[in-house]
Amino acid sequence: MAKYTKLQVISTMKETGMVPVFYHPDIEIAKNILRACYEGGVRAFEFTNRGDFAQEVFGELVKYANGNLPGMIVGIGSVVDPATAAMYIQLGANFVVGPLFNPAIAPICNRRLIPYCPGCGSVSEIGAAQELGCDICKVFPGDVLGPAFVKDLRAPMPWSQIMVTGGVKPTKENLEEWFKAGVTCVGMSSKLFPKDVIAAGDWGKISALCRDVLDIIASLKK
Repeated sequence: MAKYTKLQVISTMKETGMVPVFYHPDIEIAKNILRACYEGGVRAFEFTNRGDFAQEVFGELVKYANGNLPGMIVGIGSVVDPATAAMYIQLGANFVVGPLFNPAIAPICNRRLIPYCPGCGSVSEIGAAQELGCDICKVFPGDVLGPAFVKDLRAPMPWSQIMVTGGVKPTKENLEEWFKAGVTCVGMSSKLFPKDVIAAGDWGKISALCRDVLDIIASLKK
């Protein structure tokens, strides 16, 4: 069962402006990454459903966060069907993210008052998702659609809350483009977790990267 309310999750995403997106089959590495992000100021974290037994790693990760990282909200990503969403909700997912929009997932999440952030690639998809109660819609792939898509979308639909994922970079120039276009928050994956840094176990570097990104976002929101 989710530890945090829907309002707490959405507010945290809006306030921090960044949700790390990560997967690793090794629970100890996943724990170290989660703690590193936490120490870097992150308070909403997306673990992705991308490998065999990912649900087992996720369950342990949620327990670790709940017991050791107060205020850290853990959600699940890469969810494409309602059965998978239900399974992860039972394991403690506080939010559900998908690379696509599956209308059948929305009622599963709504019934438990858990945010569903579907991946959308068109204005019509975002409109349909909003009708089903999706407060924050994920624009994906961001590097294909670009900041202009978000800007043009929000002109006739200014109420839209957008999380962009895919190709977001931890630089002021890139982040400025997205936040000027009107995104609510960004999802950041590989650029935040360099493979060589993980291999070296340099968790402090991950914390520093998170801190830098959050500082840039905070300055852009002023």
